[in-house]
Amino acid sequence: MSLSFQTVDVFTDTAFGGNPLAVVFGGEDLSDDRMFAIAREFNYSETTFVLPPKDPGHTAHVRIFTTAGEVPFAGHPNVGTATVIAWRGELFGKPVRDHVTFEEAAGLVPIAILIEEGETVGATLTAPKPYSTAGAVDVTEVAACIGLRPEDIRTDNHPPLIGSVGLPFVLAELTGRAALEKTRAVRPAFETSPAIAPTGAIHCYVRTETGDEVDLRSRMFAPAHGADEDPATGSANCALIGQLAAIEPCSGTLRKRIAQGVEMGRPSLLLAEADHDNGQVPTVRIGGRCVAMMRGEILV
Repeated sequence: MSLSFQTVDVFTDTAFGGNPLAVVFGGEDLSDDRMFAIAREFNYSETTFVLPPKDPGHTAHVRIFTTAGEVPFAGHPNVGTATVIAWRGELFGKPVRDHVTFEEAAGLVPIAILIEEGETVGATLTAPKPYSTAGAVDVTEVAACIGLRPEDIRTDNHPPLIGSVGLPFVLAELTGRAALEKTRAVRPAFETSPAIAPTGAIHCYVRTETGDEVDLRSRMFAPAHGADEDPATGSANCALIGQLAAIEPCSGTLRKRIAQGVEMGRPSLLLAEADHDNGQVPTVRIGGRCVAMMRGEILV
């Protein structure tokens, strides 16, 4: 069996920034356990395995593993995998052009390749499901999980709640930059919180001030999924832009520039947008640039 891989930093245009990803090819005969073992060997927040599509009209069947197990959908693995495939130019004997479609456990994920001056620089995905919520979460429990006081969490725009476009996250708005910088994953609280333990991930954010280069700053904590903190979380920011669009009073497309990973020393920039119509959010997209890092062969 011959397994090749490429690693890429996602949601950044600078090496050693963004969120690292390993993309593995040639794993058609791998067992679930072996894929999981490879993901743990890379020890990135996610590793993808690019397999032949079940429907020949699609580009590939993509499986996504964290160091804790398989997930049905994730943002930076899709953006990074699509970019790597576009750099290769072809996959399974077919040319790769400006769009790809991945089959994933959460559904089909269409992705547009970002091309500048004839070169692939990144990708933008469309989430596999419309934005949906699964109810509010107790402020006290959220605060305990991220090392804050309940008064550090804003509730005037929306309470902490579970939002999803294929993978659920607790979304919580904080009172300001100082609160965001103090956040951290408190593992015992994550493990014992009745409301948060089933989801296992909190995505907190603040709105920036006029004149800032970005619209939002965010941090994501998911110790149950093997990531005390993640430097750039496409699926969480998809849910976030979905929630912000859902509370818009009219119809249109909401666009935000989101910075994440700054406090970790891996600054990331995610470009998010959501189509909304009086509280309904049928379509969410997120994208960004990527930087090629390493390529090689897995020998076992």
